Amino acid sequence: MSDKKTAVSSIATLPAAPRSEDERREAERSGAAGNVAAEPTPRPNPEVVAKAKRRRFTGAYKQRILVEADAARATGTIGALLRRERLYSSLLASWRRERDAGIRKGLTPAKRGPKPRQNPLDAEVGNLRRQNARLTEDLRKAGIIIDVQKKLATLLETLASQDETVGKPA
Repeated sequence: MSDKKTAVSSIATLPAAPRSEDERREAERSGAAGNVAAEPTPRPNPEVVAKAKRRRFTGAYKQRILVEADAARATGTIGALLRRERLYSSLLASWRRERDAGIRKGLTPAKRGPKPRQNPLDAEVGNLRRQNARLTEDLRKAGIIIDVQKKLATLLETLASQDETVGKPA
């Protein structure tokens, strides 16, 4: 047990082996080895985003890129365009195919996921039906009120005419 401890401690205290020219660090080759107090360069965050976000291209963007690609005649200009916009040549091919086929709708990005099963006009139709039922009920109530007012008016007229005949001397 003591042999293991001495073996480990003796390895830890060994001086570093001299490195060949190829093995030296960049700081040693550039002469910055003496500047130990220099701050190390910040490293980028190595964490990966939990869920990658898919890029979506608008129809106007696709048309603009296609116009630029069609106008590019010099060697390497299409490649430079693709690198600048971070696109693949297969995207250009599919966009051209869609444009040549006259599919204007194809140039706009499609909404992903399951299609809604309900017609968007169904909600408006339902609202209009409820409004129609409410207005029909209001009209029925107004008709009853008007009938009662007519009957009351005729009743008051008959009472007024009876009062006049009762109040006259015969």
